[in-house]
Amino acid sequence: MTGTPHVPVPYDDIGRISRKHHIRKLSLFGSVLREDFGPESDIDILVEFEEGHTPGFFRLFAIREELSRAFGGKEIDLLTPQDLSRYFRDDVLAAAEVCYAEG
Repeated sequence: MTGTPHVPVPYDDIGRISRKHHIRKLSLFGSVLREDFGPESDIDILVEFEEGHTPGFFRLFAIREELSRAFGGKEIDLLTPQDLSRYFRDDVLAAAEVCYAEG
């Protein structure tokens, strides 16, 4: 079951950023979907890239900065499913709120 995001979600910006950077799926997870989200909380974002378009460090940084601007300057923690610990990956994927999916 997914939660309701505790921030306004800029869907148009997310779609534009996702298409620009070959992101096939972008989801929110973590505290932004829970009651413990607060003014100092960052926004956890899970991204999956199109095959053959996995970015390097500098492009990942650029994506994170673009998403931060779209979310009003909030700090962004940008991860891929492979970055998640195998011990809680399935729980995160089940609870994540999809904001963009190509197709």
